[in-house]
Amino acid sequence: MRMVYAFVMIDVATGMPDAVCESVRGVEDVVEAHVIAGDFDVVVELEGENPHDVLSTVTASVRSLEGVGTTRTYVCID
Repeated sequence: MRMVYAFVMIDVATGMPDAVCESVRGVEDVVEAHVIAGDFDVVVELEGENPHDVLSTVTASVRSLEGVGTTRTYVCID
């Protein structure tokens, strides 16, 4: 079975990018997480068996982390 991959862009509270990045690295199904410059503060790569799994992880495990604000999820189609 082919895995589904997605990238999640996260806007975080002021002064929190490093802490959020470190916390999100501990979330199951997170492949990588990095503090970035630009419109968002952290980018996360996730994997799951299907798109629902990926979106569930974002909703239940990423958005609930302290310091996380707006998120945007982009599911890979190739």
